[in-house]
Amino acid sequence: MAVAGFFYVSGIVLAVDAVMTVRTSQGSIAWIVSLLTVPYVAVPLYWIFGRTKYYGYIDARRTESKDMQPIVDRVVPELPEFVVHLAGHTMNFRVMEELAAMPFTRYNETDLLVDGEQTFTAIFEGIASAQDYVLAQFFIIEDDELGREFKTALMSKARAGVRVYLLYDEIGCIRLPGNYLRELKSAGVDVSAFNTTKGLRNRFQLNFRNHRKVLIVDGRAAYTGGLNIGDDYMGRNAEFGAWRDTHICVRGPAVQAVQFAFVEDWYWATHRVPELNWVPERSDSGDKNVLVIPSGPADDLETCGLFFLHAIHSAKHRVWIASPYFVPDPKVVSALQIAALRGVDVRILLPEKADHILVWLSSFSYFNETEPYGVRLYRYQPGFLHEKVMLVDDDVAAVGTANLDNRSFRLNFEITLLVVDQTFGTLVKNMFERDFANSRVVGQGELDAHSIWFKFGVRVARLMAPIQ
Repeated sequence: MAVAGFFYVSGIVLAVDAVMTVRTSQGSIAWIVSLLTVPYVAVPLYWIFGRTKYYGYIDARRTESKDMQPIVDRVVPELPEFVVHLAGHTMNFRVMEELAAMPFTRYNETDLLVDGEQTFTAIFEGIASAQDYVLAQFFIIEDDELGREFKTALMSKARAGVRVYLLYDEIGCIRLPGNYLRELKSAGVDVSAFNTTKGLRNRFQLNFRNHRKVLIVDGRAAYTGGLNIGDDYMGRNAEFGAWRDTHICVRGPAVQAVQFAFVEDWYWATHRVPELNWVPERSDSGDKNVLVIPSGPADDLETCGLFFLHAIHSAKHRVWIASPYFVPDPKVVSALQIAALRGVDVRILLPEKADHILVWLSSFSYFNETEPYGVRLYRYQPGFLHEKVMLVDDDVAAVGTANLDNRSFRLNFEITLLVVDQTFGTLVKNMFERDFANSRVVGQGELDAHSIWFKFGVRVARLMAPIQ
């Protein structure tokens, strides 16, 4: 009786919480009904999946201001030389800057890194060149050939006197053996989990994940994009074959913005602020305008989702998006429909193969809401497509860690680099065109050709979209 009473009382209390905090009316109603009718099942699920705001991180932001203020005091006087106001463009970049809580900077150089070989060659060269410190943050780290090469590189620099900090997501790295981390620590690497479940209110919350993949060298170069640390990302997995992914390297004042996002995460995990280089410098030859957009469930607004919305609504003749997962919310679906109806060339590049079956099934449910209205959907054929890239018109390109799905919009910590530059935009356009040439166009009514049981699975998977 006591156990039953606990669950029913908890169900009532959490139903009130759902009314007050769940962001959509559909989500609130679903949770309320479940919590009041089947509390034995719904209460544990709500503890794990119920919240969309990461309150512990929000509290840490409020308390960290004193520790972070010296950084702000050092960076702000240097900014006027590097801040650029992009007026006269078809896109209102002030919106992007407000979402990012950071300004665009100029005098950056950017390298588009296509697939694992280019990306990890650049990353390992960057680590080898470090003189003062290396900051590394990854969602997934595997103890395989590439993972051990990464570990060796970090350990080598730490033993040489370079400060090395490694932040990992404990959910993404659930298979990483403890011995891997112990070896890093014994070599002098400062290692920490992101500590997703830190704090009483987060004890059972497994839904918030730090999905960022970032590496920073001496405050002079930063790398981010879709690739984690593992052999899969080098195309060594026989099941997936070739792994199609994209990273970006930036040098210039934008690096300090990437570094600030890392330090916020590091502070949440450790309550320490490392001594770093906060003096921005123009790159040797670059003139790219770059905005760094960190996003996550501690933001006041849904930064990532609003970023996609504004970019799609701003497009005049092209929106090309590559994402391994296509589980957009209704607002993004509407934005894609309206853009296509306006005559914009809207294309979504998706993988043919599935790595997460529920997300893969969910994507089918959006085909009939997009393809009939002029949105062209492509399925990449040679292997698994994992890149997270967007091109708007000819000169606005985004490369980062965010997928076109609810998890990236609301639940994950992500980071995106927005580059406004004609030359870089052309590189991204050419990359997309190669990928489209290696893809098939999704046919009209493709979902309708499947069996009733497949369609049923698609609808069930769609119902779970808010937590995928």
